[in-house]
Order: sequence, then C-alpha cells, then structure tokens
Amino acid sequence: MKYVDEFRDGELAKNISANIAREADPHGQARVPHLNPLPQAGEDAIELLREISANRTYRLMEFCGGHTHAISRYGLVDLLPPNVRMIHGPGCPVCVLPIGRVDQAIRLAREQGVILCTYADTVRVPASDNLSLMRAKAGGADVRMIYSTQDALKIARDNPQREVVFLAIGFETTTPPTAVAIKQAAAEGLKNFSILCDHVLTPAAMHAILAVEGGVAIDGFVGPAHVSTVIGSKPYEPFADDYHKPVVIAGFEPLDVMQAILMLVRQINEGRAAVENEFTRAVTREGNLKAQALVAEVFELRDSFEWRGLGSVPHSALKLRQKYAAFDAELKFKVDYVAVPDNKACECAAILRGQKRPQECKIFGTVCTPENPVGSCMVSSEGACAAHYSYGRFRETV
Repeated sequence: MKYVDEFRDGELAKNISANIAREADPHGQARVPHLNPLPQAGEDAIELLREISANRTYRLMEFCGGHTHAISRYGLVDLLPPNVRMIHGPGCPVCVLPIGRVDQAIRLAREQGVILCTYADTVRVPASDNLSLMRAKAGGADVRMIYSTQDALKIARDNPQREVVFLAIGFETTTPPTAVAIKQAAAEGLKNFSILCDHVLTPAAMHAILAVEGGVAIDGFVGPAHVSTVIGSKPYEPFADDYHKPVVIAGFEPLDVMQAILMLVRQINEGRAAVENEFTRAVTREGNLKAQALVAEVFELRDSFEWRGLGSVPHSALKLRQKYAAFDAELKFKVDYVAVPDNKACECAAILRGQKRPQECKIFGTVCTPENPVGSCMVSSEGACAAHYSYGRFRETV
C-alpha cells in the first residue's frame, strides 16, 4: 500500500474486527462490535479476531499520543472485542510537561522580559496561580507561537536587542530540529538566542511505567511511529528481552493500528515477546543515524527529570552539552525548576500512567473541557482526555 487512503480502508478494518469478535467470544458465538466508524469490511479484521483467546484479557498500551488520537478518531475501540483493552500511555509531549516547567517559562517571559517562543499547544497548558503562557501573554508577556525552530531563530535575528528563548519540548521527534537550531545559532553568533530544554526520552518513560510497583498491568506496547523513525526499533528490544513485553511499532492510520494489535495478539498467544515493525514504510531497526549523531553532539542526558504522572525519572531527558551551555536559558537566566503538585481534582497523572481512563475523572467534560483545560491531557489533540472528549464521550460503552 502506498497511499494514505489505503490505510483507512474500512473493508480491511471491519474484517479484522469480525475475526477478533469470533475468537474472543467465550461461547463461540461471534459478537461483532459496532462497526459504523469504518463502514466497509476487510481481511485484517477477520484475521485479528481469529487470534484472540476468549480465556484471557489483552492489555495493550499505545504509548504515542498520535495513536491515542487515531484510536479515538476512527472508533477503533468499537472494532475490538471486550477482552482487548487499549490503555493510554504518556506519549503526548504537552501532557507530560509538569506544571513547574511551564512556571519556569512564564517567569522568564514575565520577569526577564524575554521573547518566549513555543509550539502552539504549549501555550494552553495550565500552570500555577491559574496561569498559562496564553494568559501570561494576555497580561503583557511577549509569548509567541511558532511552527518550527527556524521561526525562533528568525525572531532572534530580527530582534537583536531582545533575548529570545525557545521552549523546547517533545520526544525524540522534535529534538533534532532543536539541535539544528543550536548549531545554527552558534555558527551565526546569535548570542540573544537560547532554549529552555524540556526534551524527553521515550524508552525511559516505558521503563518507568513497567518498573512502578503496583502499576498498571500491561501485556504489550503499540510502539510510537514518529519517534521510531528517529531512534529505530532497536531501543525497544530491552522491553522484550528483560520484561517479556512484546512491542509492535505502528503507523498512525487505522489499519496500521489494527494490524499492530493483531501482531501483538499473535505474540501473546504464542508466548513470544519480540520487537516487530508494522511501520516498515518509515521505520528501520537502526533509525535515522544522522539525526541521532546530531542530537548526541548537542545534548547529553540529565541525571533526572520530573514527568507529569511518572514523577522523577532518571536519565529520561536531555540538556545541552557544556560546549553549548551559552544557549541554555536555565543557566543564562538562573531560573531554577520548582516542583508543583497537580490540581487535586485532576486525574491527568493517573491517566498518563494508564491507571485511569478520561471518563473516570470527576471533572472530565464538566469543569475540564478543551476550552477550559484543568489538566494538560485536555489541551493537545494527542491528549487522552481531549481525544475522548472529541470522539468518545457519547459512546455507550466504557
């Protein structure tokens, strides 16, 4: 298959679903799920249904926020039998950013008078004292939404008398562009440019989830798509080898996700745990070696980093190497990180750990909505709460 539409073929998705239902029914009577989201039918769905064992539950975590969005948008949960449960993971970069990191950025913009640049979703993440970067902007702070690191560099060039700070967030996908920007700034002598580095690492978060005592039970992972184009499939091998958890890397289209679920179910039924790659059109075992080398040149591991929902996770984030310390806004402006507890009414932390679902939060859809987010999971379209609010809150089943 070459084109996006082929990966949204309802014929294939519906047939996968039918097979899952037949195999999952404990009495041998197929219970075909609601199929309206994809009104056609296909071979993959039937094949997946045949693989499901009615005598067990399959608890599969989709780590990537893009997968969470796709599952909700295309109604894929309705194509699965009841004993295949999808669990949301901490793969939304905006969602895992703790309040204290947003507070740092707000302090820079308000107290240091910098031009603070960041990607759009970040401006709406709730911070302390009922603030957000958007509200700080409304109060006079110079906060600017950008589409790429090149926009931030241009702002620095156009405003040589102002300090420009880029709030650099995200997983391995967005880290290489930040590294490019740092190298460009160094080459051009842009002394008024710096970054507040909040880049985090996917494998470390997966380790943290599995290592939590009394944490959510997980039988396998739907591996990230874009992250894996950069890091490859190799970094996931310890999860199969050490934890005996299968990982299947999947693309973002509905058939990608359904096929990945089928591959996970087969591994679980066979008692195998391996890293498999459904997203072969974009992901290799080694990944993007050029991007990896660039990141390694500019960044190094932090000893520890606090995640929303996971707490302090060792070696789970990046900071600038000493060679590029002049571009580190934390050092340049001496703005320390201060941990801040989440809103007590918000279940975002438990949702990011996979321990709760959005609809189990008492303020979901009432006090907390995309227009008025209380927690970060309601901000981005990749957040579990925002995805469920947009596509799933009127579903009869939970």
